[in-house]
Order: sequence, then structure tokens, then C-alpha cells
Amino acid sequence: MEEQYFEEIRTAFCSKNPDIKSGKMMSSEAITYKSKVFAFFSRKQKMVFKLGKDFDPNTYDIDISIFNPFKNRKPLYGWFEVSYDDKEQWEVLTQRSLNLIRQEL
Repeated sequence: MEEQYFEEIRTAFCSKNPDIKSGKMMSSEAITYKSKVFAFFSRKQKMVFKLGKDFDPNTYDIDISIFNPFKNRKPLYGWFEVSYDDKEQWEVLTQRSLNLIRQEL
């Protein structure tokens, strides 16, 4: 269910722009813009977004946390994960992440 919803979002974004494509991030399914990953589906069944180090997760009234896939290393600052319970924000955050990556490139 979670992965299927991610796939729907990825398909919708890929159909909007030829620079947006499917990709991989740490062997997980991802969405890329000009070959740079900006969102992906984690093994923990959450969607992960590149929102930048200045992003304030308190601007959204959902459970959003810094992505930390490592046991003995620092988290990936600037990357945030959101569970399926808050899936209504996945598409909004995907667009925000895309906007950020466009500014960086």
C-alpha cells in the first residue's frame, strides 16, 4: 500500500517533466531531477525528502523527522522522513523537494 502510493506520486511527477525520472537511493526506489535524487521510498516504508538544512519540520503539523539510516553515523541532515500515516503531505513535500533541487542546480 505504502510503496504503491509512492509509485503513484513518482509516476505523476515523471510525467510532468522529462528531467524527472525514476532512480535509486541507497538501493531504494527514488525520484530524480537531472540525475539528482530529491525523494525516495525507504526500507522503513516511509517517504524521504531532501528539504534542506534550513527546513523547519514544525511548519507542518505532522510527524516528520531527520532521516537517519545509520546506526553509528550522523543522520543525513537536510533529509526528512514522513510515515504513511501522513501520506496526505507526501505529494506536497515531493514538490517542495523538487523546488529545492531545482534551485541548487
